Amino acid sequence: MKIPIKSFRVKEGTRVDLRKWPTQVKRFYRSKEDYAHLLEKHREKLSALQALLYAENKHALLLIFQAMDAAGKDGAIKHVMSGVNPQGCQVFSFKHPSAEELDHDFLWRTTRCLPERGRIGIFNRSYYEEVLIVRVHPDLLAAENVPVANSSRGAAAKFWARRHDSITDLEKHLHRSGTRVVKFFLHLSKEEQRRRFLARLDDPDKNWKFSAADLAERQLWKKYRSAYADCLAATSTSHAPWYVIPADDKENARLIISQVILETLRDLKMAYPETSPQRRRELRKIRAQLLRDK
Repeated sequence: MKIPIKSFRVKEGTRVDLRKWPTQVKRFYRSKEDYAHLLEKHREKLSALQALLYAENKHALLLIFQAMDAAGKDGAIKHVMSGVNPQGCQVFSFKHPSAEELDHDFLWRTTRCLPERGRIGIFNRSYYEEVLIVRVHPDLLAAENVPVANSSRGAAAKFWARRHDSITDLEKHLHRSGTRVVKFFLHLSKEEQRRRFLARLDDPDKNWKFSAADLAERQLWKKYRSAYADCLAATSTSHAPWYVIPADDKENARLIISQVILETLRDLKMAYPETSPQRRRELRKIRAQLLRDK
């Protein structure tokens, strides 16, 4: 069954109301065995395309994952990317910024971790935290010590709009430089998050995954939904799109994500570097030498 990835893509310049975006859609697999088979096929194709990306050495791919707690970011990264050569893939998780990072502009710490040409970079949370959690928690913005004109509603809206502009400017620059940016928002329902939190509490081997802070953040669900909606609407572009991934079904979400990555890499129209006539002559000489060297 073909996965229509365009239906999950946020069109540039459109308003976003996440209440109207599904957290679950019809399954793209018939059974658990079928899911495993489909995902393995995706991984094999992804591995081949990653090798081509590395060999051509003209582009890089940056994958950004954002979500509410327990939406399945870690699992999606693990299951989708497990077939990729570790030498060609880098994963970075961004938590609370350090004192040094707070002394720089909000894009500084993530910019240092951008992937080199020929590689895939994965941001498990990213610079988008600066227009999400920092927006929901004003005390975090105060810790950054950045100049804000005043706390009026109009001034605040302008401040966040400028941060969105800074992000889209960065992503335009990356695109022009050969880095393709693809962003995934794993869209989880509040009820499914509740079920997953309970599962973590009921399983001793998963207790470590739960923090009291997770429950506190859950109480801010509507504020986060509003911040995400503004962010997706302001920063989804033709060159750096957001995909809203229905995340109540983890297996379905992984198939959609892997399909998006595959189509993004295919669209690069990559090819292995051609061997020049001079280089072929050199290789023939080397081959002849090796055949003589017994």
